[in-house]
Amino acid sequence: MVSNIDKDLVAAMATPLVLAILLEGSSYGYAILKRVRELSGGDLEWTDGMLYPLLHRLERLGYVRAEWGSSPEGRRRKYYEITEKGSGQLVEHRKQWETANRTLGGIWGPTPSVATA
Repeated sequence: MVSNIDKDLVAAMATPLVLAILLEGSSYGYAILKRVRELSGGDLEWTDGMLYPLLHRLERLGYVRAEWGSSPEGRRRKYYEITEKGSGQLVEHRKQWETANRTLGGIWGPTPSVATA
């Protein structure tokens, strides 16, 4: 388990990760946090304090739209969905990450080994 992922790396992956999750379908905050944890195998444990400012910024940029709805239990939740502009931004982010992965893979090899202490 990676316990200390550099905060700059977490920040760099936050926007494309949230946009990609929303590309799977509209979602609400807690479900997004759960999906991040699931996708990372538990290595990423985001907090509300990290996610909600990001969602609000993505909404201001026009990458996501938010709408209040009800949960199956009847509680009000804010649901987020990716917009066309957000989908275009995700394509750009993906190209950048593919370049980064290819570049690092060129030096590390296809599957970087992780030294264990």
